[in-house]
Amino acid sequence: MKKIFLFAAVAALMMTSCGTNGSLSQVGSAVLTDVLTGGQTGATTTTNTGNAVNTVLQSVLGMTGTKVSKQSLIGTWKYSQPGCAFTSEKLLAQAGGEIVASNVKTKLQPTYQKVGINASNTQVTFNQDGTFSAKIAGKAWSGTYKYDENTCKITMSGLLLNVNCYAKLNTNGIGLLFEGKKLLTLIQTMSALSGNNTTIKTIGDVASSYNGLRVGFDMTK
Repeated sequence: MKKIFLFAAVAALMMTSCGTNGSLSQVGSAVLTDVLTGGQTGATTTTNTGNAVNTVLQSVLGMTGTKVSKQSLIGTWKYSQPGCAFTSEKLLAQAGGEIVASNVKTKLQPTYQKVGINASNTQVTFNQDGTFSAKIAGKAWSGTYKYDENTCKITMSGLLLNVNCYAKLNTNGIGLLFEGKKLLTLIQTMSALSGNNTTIKTIGDVASSYNGLRVGFDMTK
């Protein structure tokens, strides 16, 4: 089973080299060698294998190792940076791999700043009793939520709006990720965009730039 999973990761890595450069393909080759030799090619290759697979996992929703448990979701999460992920390894590979995921975050960073989203005014608290309270760009929002641990889908219902997002486990926290239109609705409702069409368009363009892309916020406790 482990080898099957690693082969899937290799395929994603190898495909990302198309139209970019050979570095990802080289990583994919190293991973493949390690899988075929049973991890006997040395500590360096084994480490590279783990890093490569983890890189793929961090940019895909719903993968084993990135799912957030119901209990782990409980608590207060504060915004740290833009977040993004793809709905499948295939779509991640087609888009261009982890490099693209990193570029999406880079493009969203100045846009979020224009909206007024930062670590001091954007956070969400999920309570044990199924209620939540949040601030997006300083504007309060509260209501109830339901979390499906299998799909990682969070349904948030409040007076201002109802919206769905997806939770993803990160190295040092979680990501709360939305479909493009849902993110736009959230930001327009919760921030003082005041008809800033350029900012709205930028967020919309980035969010809809790749099939299966989900964008939002990386959060830490």
